[in-house]
Amino acid sequence: MSNDTKEKILEIAEGLFNRYGVRSVSMDDIARELSISKKTIYQYFKDKDELVTLFAKAHIERNRLEVNTARDETENAIKEMFNLSACIRDHVKTVNPSMIFDLQKYHPVAWEMWVAYKNEYIKGTILDTIARGKKEGYFREDLNAEILATYRVETIEMTFDGKVFPREKFDFTEVQMTLFDHFVRGLMTVKGQELYNSLIDAKSYESN
Repeated sequence: MSNDTKEKILEIAEGLFNRYGVRSVSMDDIARELSISKKTIYQYFKDKDELVTLFAKAHIERNRLEVNTARDETENAIKEMFNLSACIRDHVKTVNPSMIFDLQKYHPVAWEMWVAYKNEYIKGTILDTIARGKKEGYFREDLNAEILATYRVETIEMTFDGKVFPREKFDFTEVQMTLFDHFVRGLMTVKGQELYNSLIDAKSYESN
């Protein structure tokens, strides 16, 4: 059996899952998109749950590598937080809002992967950045980093909830930017505020 075929199935499945959510996409839909039989898909994947689990694993690992790249060689903690937020925003804006809730309800193994990624890797990354910011004098020394990092990862997940932020009413990028701005401003010292504002001004200038 060809690994290329397996990778192609995963690639097409990911596109459909991101567009329509996991529950809404059937194995028939994936087969139709690939112009192959459903039987061929089952030669590579035992069932849809296994396909979803492998999709989630690959997606998370790719995101982890992109986050690592975004953090590399940043000049300071505020720039690192900027890059981290932009990377997470780019990841989640391509995902159907129902994705998280589909995994939670129907695919427990994939769901546990997401929970571990969020609570261990993303939260750990935020904790490291807050510690760096304190050391550099950009973030306040009196912060409870554990509480704030937990708050941040939960607000990221909250943006997927269509009952809280329905896509027909809220622009997803604006929601993410607003929540990030609110979060990071609460961390900063006066020195941090000055640097953050200069980065905002530079970004505004570049976009004009």
